[in-house]
Amino acid sequence: MRVLFAGSPGIAVPALKAAAENCTLAGLLTNPDSPKGRSSRPEPTECAAAAQQYPCPVLKPEKLDSEARTLVADLRPDLLISFAYGKIFGPKFLALFPLGGINIHPSLLPKYRGPTPIPAAIINRESVTGITIQKLATEMDSGDIIVQQTVPLSGHETTESLSNLMAIKAAELLPDVLKGIAAGTLAAQPQDHNAATYCSLISKEDGLIDWNKSAAEIEARIRAFDPWPLCWTMHGDLPLFILKAGVLEGTNIFLDTNRAAAPGQVLGKDRNCGILIQTGEGILTVGKLQYQAKKALEWNDFLNGARHFIDAKLGTCGNVESCGCPEQR
Repeated sequence: MRVLFAGSPGIAVPALKAAAENCTLAGLLTNPDSPKGRSSRPEPTECAAAAQQYPCPVLKPEKLDSEARTLVADLRPDLLISFAYGKIFGPKFLALFPLGGINIHPSLLPKYRGPTPIPAAIINRESVTGITIQKLATEMDSGDIIVQQTVPLSGHETTESLSNLMAIKAAELLPDVLKGIAAGTLAAQPQDHNAATYCSLISKEDGLIDWNKSAAEIEARIRAFDPWPLCWTMHGDLPLFILKAGVLEGTNIFLDTNRAAAPGQVLGKDRNCGILIQTGEGILTVGKLQYQAKKALEWNDFLNGARHFIDAKLGTCGNVESCGCPEQR
């Protein structure tokens, strides 16, 4: 069985390897090279870099137009496997595959259809999420479900750590699915479309911390936006990333409760918890942070170089575009 694998980021690399080991890899369909790092030199996607070890063509079309369809047809693929490719497959494109297509999606569909299911599960503080392999359909993430596996969440995951786990789970599930397709024995169940929920693309501006939210909400967003776009705030005129945080539990830490504290106020420090910041509900504990273009520091090292940070009021400059809004480190 000849397969065309469509994928771009690192989360799809283990599944690409599993496909190559269990089928004939007819080719890789991935996004075009894009500028990365401080040099902004165009670099291939992580899937394209990984595919160099396989003797297969790598296609990087800007659009899935007639020219792209011709290139794919020349590869004579039987099946399309998609995982985090980033483009919608139209009916003309799907018609190129006699066995149709399958899609790997890191959520328990029909929950969190869309491009960011892993951050969405973290932001909403889910206790469980999962991985789904489904049949490709013309409507995004709406195809019949072939197999699902649940993944319990501890409440400490970041998007990076959960993506790494989902990548492994996908690679483990894929071989049996491919064997079932080749044998013609695979069964699939329709989704309950009435139960569908959706997630949307994330922008850099989404990382701006709203200190009026609760400490639990802010902490979840810090984990969800790691490694990108990261959560940030303003300390005076300086953009400041909050990299690791928690929610203060209990009341054993001494604080001046006679002083009214506004959301975003730096209340003090605790040797066990780190820097303490007032939120709209509860206190956020900060363990690691970083000024833009500076080194990331543990909280105590940070305070050694920012002696007037305690009692500061963190917030926004009011204009994301004109304040030197943070770039990813």
